[in-house]
Amino acid sequence: MRYDGAVPLANGRGDRLCFGVMSILNEAGFRPPGEAQSLILQIDVGCPWNRCTFCGMYKGMSYRRRPLADIWDLIEQEAKRHSDARRIFLADGDVMSRPFTDLRAILQALLKHFPQLTRVSMYANGASIMAKTEAELAALRLLKLHTLYMGLESGDDEILRQCEKRETSAEMVAACKAAQSAGLRMSVMILLGLGGIARSEQHAVHTAEALNRMQPRLLSALRVIPVAGTKLHDAVRNGMFRSLTEFGVVRELREMIAPLDLVATVFRANHSSNVVPLEARFPRDKDRMVAMLDGVLSSNTLDRETAGTMPFWL
Repeated sequence: MRYDGAVPLANGRGDRLCFGVMSILNEAGFRPPGEAQSLILQIDVGCPWNRCTFCGMYKGMSYRRRPLADIWDLIEQEAKRHSDARRIFLADGDVMSRPFTDLRAILQALLKHFPQLTRVSMYANGASIMAKTEAELAALRLLKLHTLYMGLESGDDEILRQCEKRETSAEMVAACKAAQSAGLRMSVMILLGLGGIARSEQHAVHTAEALNRMQPRLLSALRVIPVAGTKLHDAVRNGMFRSLTEFGVVRELREMIAPLDLVATVFRANHSSNVVPLEARFPRDKDRMVAMLDGVLSSNTLDRETAGTMPFWL
């Protein structure tokens, strides 16, 4: 799926439920940071793609779609505990990959059992979005589907090929535009440093181009972290991938932001992986961000030799 700043769950919103032998487990492992106040329902287990070289979220986990009968039991069970839930996030990695008929039935069940429900969100790959027709996407929107979280990662197709992403940049642009045309809100993630030193320039240029075509409503930039157990981590250890320095990451972000022509986008780069935390709106704050990044780059405070301190996990 993605390595997008997902937050490991460690509370009652996604924990193991204990209602006796008939209890349906609700053990979703991750959620987007923006879903902190949402009820998490584990509709599927793992990610149907699960090949991205940078992503450690679902490694060692076999993908499995839960039978609809189990999902009905899970919804009824959670409705007893959280009958006042207004926001729901459907886990795991790409619930959007389910057939339209499944998604429609699940959303209808949620509306029946959660009378105060205002929005439903989920992770979605570009291919799973494009597998739905325009009419199907619009129908899901009418059933309170609200936000789709999609990892663009990079607009550079060579980088996408190297990191074994399923879709091309053009395919993800088309998916974003189709979803937003149907009234859905797209939250798009990009990964700074994903091309390493070798393709930093191409990463910045082509990602900005893709984002300008997408016009996502929400945009998040995170720094890629080589996590143990991933192919990217092995490539770094073997010297096949050279990570950007602190200075290089900030410069790449600056070169990515400068050509952006976004008409109504909320932008965040304030995760702990980022060297310089940013939170802004396009187009209003673009010039301010570029000027700030220029100031940081000229300050001689950034490490030009190493990647600096990075978290162990996003």
